Amino acid sequence: MIDRDRFPIDEWRLVETQFSLDDVGVTETLFAVGNGYLGLRGNSIEGRFALEQGTFINGFHETFPIRHAEQAYGFAEVGQTIINAPDAKVLRVYVDDEPLSLDVADVREYERVLDMRQGILRRDILWVTPSGKRVRIQDERFVSFDEKHLAVLRLTVTVLDSDAPVTVSSQLLNRQDGEGIYGGSPMATPQSGFDPRKTEKLSDRVLQPREYWQDGERSALSYEVSESGMTLAVIADHLVDTQNEYTSRRLIEPDIAKNVYRVHARAGVPTTITKLVSYHTSRGVPTGELLDRCRRTLDRAVETGIDRLVEQQIAWYADFWDRSDVRIGGHGDLQQATRWCLFQLAQAAARADGQGVPAKGVTGSGYSGHYFWDTEVYVLPFLAYTSPLWARNALRMRYLMLPASRKRAHQLNEAGALFPWRTINGEEASAYYAAGTAQYHINADVAFALAKYVRATGDEEFLAREGVDIAVDTARLWSTLGFWRSSDAAADGEHDSFHIHGVTGPDEYTTVVNDNLFTNVMARFNLRFAARTVRDLAENDPEAYAHMADRMNLDPSEPERWEKAAEAMHIPFSEALGIHPQDAVFLEREIWDLENTPPDQRPLLLHFHPLVIYRYQVLKQADVVLALFLQGNHFTDAEKLADFEYYDPLTTGDSTLSAVVQSILAAEVGYQDLALEYFRQAAFVDLGDLHHNASDGVHVASAGGVWTALVSGFGGMRDHFGRLTFDPRLPADWPELSYVLHWHGTRLDVTLTASALTLRAGGEGGTVAFAVRDVDYTVAPGETVRVALHGQGPVRPGRPSIRQLEGSVREDGTLLSASVPIVTATIPIVSDDESPIAVGLDGGF
Repeated sequence: MIDRDRFPIDEWRLVETQFSLDDVGVTETLFAVGNGYLGLRGNSIEGRFALEQGTFINGFHETFPIRHAEQAYGFAEVGQTIINAPDAKVLRVYVDDEPLSLDVADVREYERVLDMRQGILRRDILWVTPSGKRVRIQDERFVSFDEKHLAVLRLTVTVLDSDAPVTVSSQLLNRQDGEGIYGGSPMATPQSGFDPRKTEKLSDRVLQPREYWQDGERSALSYEVSESGMTLAVIADHLVDTQNEYTSRRLIEPDIAKNVYRVHARAGVPTTITKLVSYHTSRGVPTGELLDRCRRTLDRAVETGIDRLVEQQIAWYADFWDRSDVRIGGHGDLQQATRWCLFQLAQAAARADGQGVPAKGVTGSGYSGHYFWDTEVYVLPFLAYTSPLWARNALRMRYLMLPASRKRAHQLNEAGALFPWRTINGEEASAYYAAGTAQYHINADVAFALAKYVRATGDEEFLAREGVDIAVDTARLWSTLGFWRSSDAAADGEHDSFHIHGVTGPDEYTTVVNDNLFTNVMARFNLRFAARTVRDLAENDPEAYAHMADRMNLDPSEPERWEKAAEAMHIPFSEALGIHPQDAVFLEREIWDLENTPPDQRPLLLHFHPLVIYRYQVLKQADVVLALFLQGNHFTDAEKLADFEYYDPLTTGDSTLSAVVQSILAAEVGYQDLALEYFRQAAFVDLGDLHHNASDGVHVASAGGVWTALVSGFGGMRDHFGRLTFDPRLPADWPELSYVLHWHGTRLDVTLTASALTLRAGGEGGTVAFAVRDVDYTVAPGETVRVALHGQGPVRPGRPSIRQLEGSVREDGTLLSASVPIVTATIPIVSDDESPIAVGLDGGF
C-alpha cells in the first residue's frame, strides 16, 4: 500500500525521504497538524505547488442558498461550507535572489517528519543553489494544544560554505478570495467528474476585509464573512535570532501582509525566524475585539518563550499517549498506522471545545467541514474511554443543537428534535433528502453515544443537567415518526407491532425504506434509554427531574409510551433465508454481483445513477452488520454469523466507515483472516490513499474505528447494559495487543496474548467488575488480574461469497440470483427485409 523507500516504517513518526509532486494533495493531508480548533495542511513553506493551500478553523463557515431544481416543502434551504482561513504558513526563502522551488531545486538531502510523540512537523533540506552554494533549510511547525488559538512556525537558514544574501518573505495570505493573485504558482488542477464528497466552491467574495495593520514585527488581517456574519482575526508576530546583520521591510494590503527579512548571511552562521500566529473567530463579535484576543494570545506566547511552548507541546502529547496508546506486538507497519490514526483523533477533537468533530477534522475541505453521525458512532467511543472531557464536549455540541433540531422536527411534522444529517451551524445542510434527512437514525446514534459516555464515565451530572434533554427529545421523535399496526390475531384492538417507515439507514445505496433494521433496533434502544433515564432521574434526583419536566414540558405518561413502543418494535426477520432483512423489501431486489463488477466502476456512486443502485441488493457500507455490533446483546451468535455471511459479499466498502465494522464482526463470528484484512484496509485508508480521496482530508471516523476495531474487535471488549466484558480474538501472528481504558475514573491497562488476558487497575478510582467469556471478576485499584484463555474463538477460513447466496429461496419461493447492471445501447441495423435489429454494445444479436 505504501512506498516504504519513501515512507519507511517508524512506529512513532511518519517520515518522507523524497519530495514528489505526484501525490502532493495526499501528503498535504498526511502531514497536516492541528488541535481540533485550528488546522494547517502539510503545505510547504514556499507556498507553491499545492493541491489545496489549506488553513481551517473548526466551525468557521459561509452560508449560501441551496438551489433545488425542483423545490418542495421542508427541503434544506441554506447550505454551509468551511472557509479556507488566511494562510500564515508561507516563509519563502531566497538565496542570491534565487527562490527555493522544490520542483526544480537541486535538493541533495530531504526529510520531512511528522513526530507523533511530540505533535511537531519538521522538514530538513540541503539545497545547492544554481551558483553552487550549499544551504541547509530547516523548518518546523505545530499547533498548540495548551494555547488553542496559537500556531508556531520556525525556520532556520544556514549558508554552509560561503557568504550570501538571504531573504525570507513571511506572509499572511487570504487565499479564499485571492488565490490567483497571491497564491504564487498553485499546482491544483480542476477536478474532473462528479464527486459529492468534495466541498462546495463559492464564486463570490467570502471574506470582507475589516481592520488590517502592521505594528513592528506584527501583521494583522481581519474579516467578516459575507453571508454567515462570522468574524475572524489573525495576527502573525516574528522573532529573529541571528548573529548575521539583517534589515526588514513590511507591506500590508487587505488580503496580504508581508514581513520581509534581508539577511547578510555569513558562512555557517544560521538565521532563525520564529513566526507566532494567533487566530480567533466568532459568530459575530466585532473584529476589533478578536484582534485584541489575538494580541493577548501572542503576548502570552512571547512571555512563555518558544522553548517552553515546545516543552508544553511534548508534555501534552506524552499525557495523551499515556492514556490512549494501543500497542501491537511484532508489526511495526500496523503500529505506525494505528498511532497515526490515534494522532488524527487528537488533532480533530482535543480542542473542538463545544464544536463538533468534522468528518475531515481540520485537515481539509472535504465534506465542506460538516459534522455527521460519524462522530457519535465511530469517534466518541475512543474519546469516552480515553479522554472523557473531549467526549463530553462533543455531546454538548449536540445539546446546543437542540433548538435548531426541534425546529427541523416540527418542519417534518414530528415531535421532539431531529438532528441534521450534515451540518456546521445546526441546520440541515444536505440538499439530497433521500440519503440525508431521511437518515433519522442519527437521533438514536446521538442517544447511543450519550449512553456510552455515561456508562464509561459515570457522569450522571451531565446526564441530569443536559443529556436528559437529548434523550427525551430524540425519543419523542420516534414516538410520532413510528406507528402502531395490528394484525388479525390482535385481540381487543390491542396493537401488536410498532413500525417506522420512510427512512434511510447507514447504507446510502438503499434509501427511503420501511422498517430498516438498523433504524428500528437503534430506535428501540433510544426509547428504552430515554424511559430509563427519566425514571432514574425522578427516583434519584427529584429536584433535577422537576426542573427537567418543567423545561421539557414532560407528560408523566411519556416514558411508559416509549417503553411500549420499544417492546413492540418490529424487527424484520426472514424465516426462509434465516437472516434479518435490511428493510421490508430489501430481499425482493436482485443481487448486485460485486465479485464480477469491474474495478473501474467503483465506487458505484461515481459510475451509476442512484436509481440503478437502489434497485439492487448492494451496500455502500455495513448496515445490518453495524446493528449486530452496536446492539450485539440482542442477537444470537447464530444470527450474527448468518447475517454477516449474507451481507458481507453485498458490501462494496465504498464508504470508509465500513471496513472497521466488518472487521469487528468478522473477528467475532470467526473469519479471523478476513477481520485482519478489513483492519488493514481501515488502518491504511489514508496512509495508502485506498479510496483515492485522502487529498480532501483525513477520514476521521475511520481513524476512530481503527481504535474500536482493535479494542472491541481483536480485544473483544463490550459494554452492553453498562457491564464491561471481554471475549478476545487476537490474530494468530500477533504476539501481543495492549491498550488502555478508563472506566468510571479507574485506569485499566489491558494486555492480551494468545494464552491470557491481563488487566491491571491504576492506583486511583474504585473496584471494577468485569467478565471474560461469561466468567465474572473484579479488580481493585493497584491490583492485577490474569485470566487464562483457551483459544481465540471460532476460526473460519476464507470469506463469504455471493456464490453462496445464489439459488437461495425467498419467502415468496423465488430464487436469488446475482448480476451486474450493463450499460447497453440499441443500434439500428437494417436486415434483409429492411427491419431494424437491436444490437447490444458487445455485438450480440
